[in-house]
Amino acid sequence: MVHIPSSQIGIVVTKTLILIMGGLITYFSYQAYSRTGTKQHWWLTLGFGVITVGAILGGMLDLVVETYFAGDLLYTSVFVSSAMTAAGLGVILYSLYTR
Repeated sequence: MVHIPSSQIGIVVTKTLILIMGGLITYFSYQAYSRTGTKQHWWLTLGFGVITVGAILGGMLDLVVETYFAGDLLYTSVFVSSAMTAAGLGVILYSLYTR
């Protein structure tokens, strides 16, 4: 039987929740864009999408690094997730700034 560390289970559970909630927020933002056609809603949708994809990508990298590289590249997954979150928040900020 294969032992799965509790840290990996925690990552999978939280990233799944982020995927579901972030996906729903992105979907509803896109629905608002479809109704209004405003560029602010488009940028808002893009920002939430980038944050969601970044969180999932960071989680996937974390699991791959922990499984195959014994934690040698652990900070890479944290950097990718953080960079995508920062970029997504920047896009959301831009969506609130544009007219």
